[in-house]
Amino acid sequence: MNRETKGTLLTLLGGMSWGISGSIGQYLFQYQGMDSRWLVPIRLGLAGILMLAWYIFQNGIKKALAPWHTDPIELLIYGLIGVSACQFTYFLTIQLSTAGVATIMQDLSPITILLVTCILGKRMPRPLELLSIVLALSGVFLITTHGNLSSTAVPVSAIISGCISALAVTVYNMVPVHLMRKYPVFLMQGWAFLMGGCAASLIFHPWSYHYVPTLPGLAGIAGVVLIGNVLAFTAYMQGVKYIGAGKAILYGFSEPVTAAVISTVLLHSPFTIADGIGFAAIFLMLVLISISGKQRADAKTAPATASASAPAQTSTIRK
Repeated sequence: MNRETKGTLLTLLGGMSWGISGSIGQYLFQYQGMDSRWLVPIRLGLAGILMLAWYIFQNGIKKALAPWHTDPIELLIYGLIGVSACQFTYFLTIQLSTAGVATIMQDLSPITILLVTCILGKRMPRPLELLSIVLALSGVFLITTHGNLSSTAVPVSAIISGCISALAVTVYNMVPVHLMRKYPVFLMQGWAFLMGGCAASLIFHPWSYHYVPTLPGLAGIAGVVLIGNVLAFTAYMQGVKYIGAGKAILYGFSEPVTAAVISTVLLHSPFTIADGIGFAAIFLMLVLISISGKQRADAKTAPATASASAPAQTSTIRK
C-alpha cells in the first residue's frame, strides 16, 4: 500500500472516528441524560492523562515537560482558549442540536482562519476565497434553517456555540506558532486536554451533579475518549504526515458525514434535502480553501513571486 492510499485511509478513519464520537455524545445527551458540563471535564481529563502517559512512556518525563519551559503563556492560550474551549462548545452544540450540526459548524474554522490571515496580511480575499466564504455561509444557512426563511431549524444558542467552537479552532491553529515548530502535536494536545479537564472541573464542578452513569453511559464515555480523542487524533495526524494537511482536511469531511448519517439513522435526527445541499456547499468550500492554500504554497516556493508576508496555510489541525 503506497503513502497516498495509507494517508487517505487514515484521514478517513480519523474523520469517521470523530463523527462516531460526536454521535456517541449525542446519544449520551439524548438518551442517558448527561450534561456537557459533566461529560467534557471527564472526557478531557481522561484523554489528557492517557495521551501524556503514552508520550512519557515513549520519550520520558523531561521531554514531556519541555513545552512548559519554552513558552508557558502560549501553551496556556493554546490549551485553554483554543483546545478546551473548542471541546466544550463542540459538545454543547451537540447537546443543543445534533452531532451533524456541531461538526459542520466546526468545519467553518478554515473560513475564520482565512479571514484572520487576510487581516494579518493586509489584503482582501482572492476570488476563490470569496467564493469559499459565500459557500460556507450558504451551507450554514441551509443546514440551520432547512431552507425555510421564516424560521430556524437549529436553536440560536447552538448556532452561537458552534461559531465559538470554530473560533476556538482558529485560536489553537494560529496561536502556538513557536511551540508547534518544536514539539509534536500529540504532546501539545495531551497537555491541552489535561489543562482543559482541570479547568472545566473547577468551573463546572461535575461532582455536584450527583449523576451516576449506567453501564451504556460508561461505555459511551469510554467511546468518546478512546475513539474521539486517542484513535481519531492518532489516525488523522498520521494521515496528514502521508498526504499533507491540504488533502487531509478534505478527507476529514468524513466526520460530519458520519455524524449526520448516524444521527439520522440511529438517533432519528431530521435530515432534509436542504441539509444535503448545505453539506455539499461546505465540502465545496473546503475544496476551494485547499486549492487556494496550494496555490499560495506554490507561489511561496517560486522565487519570482515569493513574499515575506505570505499568509499561513489555512488547513486546520482538527480537534
